[in-house]
Amino acid sequence: MMPHEWFIEHRIEYVAGTLEADDAGTFEAHLAQCGECRADVARIEADLAWLPMGAPPVPPRPGLRRRIVQHALEGPRRRTPRWVAPAAVAASLLLAAGVWLGARADAQQARSTLAVERARVMALEDTLSVIRQAGRVLYADLEMGAARGGLVIFADATTHRWSVVVHGLPPAPAGERYQFWFITEDGMVRGAEVPPSERRPMMFTTGMPERGGEVRGAALTVEPAGSADGPPRGKQLAHLML
Repeated sequence: MMPHEWFIEHRIEYVAGTLEADDAGTFEAHLAQCGECRADVARIEADLAWLPMGAPPVPPRPGLRRRIVQHALEGPRRRTPRWVAPAAVAASLLLAAGVWLGARADAQQARSTLAVERARVMALEDTLSVIRQAGRVLYADLEMGAARGGLVIFADATTHRWSVVVHGLPPAPAGERYQFWFITEDGMVRGAEVPPSERRPMMFTTGMPERGGEVRGAALTVEPAGSADGPPRGKQLAHLML
């Protein structure tokens, strides 16, 4: 049985899809029982999807900590009650503890940011490796209302993986979402949900589906939000065959 530290150390690799198959299976089984790892994996996945980050904490005004300590130590000049000295010491200790905790939180945030950036680099390197080795490049136009864009697939026949680029998508209509599909010999098999971005293309790398038989093409549709099973039910935006 793997110690919990192993799962902490390999969260980034799990999200980036670089774990060996056996290790990935072990990690997935652990996620079903560990809320902490599920939460951290979800956070890393959100970061890797390039969602907006939260605003950074606002630092205190220059000199604020010095004035707090000075005020606590000196107090009012006209009279110095006996309790001032203990109170000043307590205030100093509290401030020191706050500074220490703040520094510790900053270090933790730095480690977390570094881990996310490392995962992004790993994901980009993985995607670029598929693009460099692509034996076929496929393209299909897509349109959504007045918007025009395209679906590009870099297919690597050696690893049987695709790098998929979708560009020009407007925000999905209310209550709907964009869905990528594999066209197989047995029918349509769901792939990744595609988050839209009008400012830059969306890119993801995927392996072939485990069911459906031979993959013969791909499609992009707009589907009702919450639909997770069954064939496509919404409008088809792009369609291409190998």
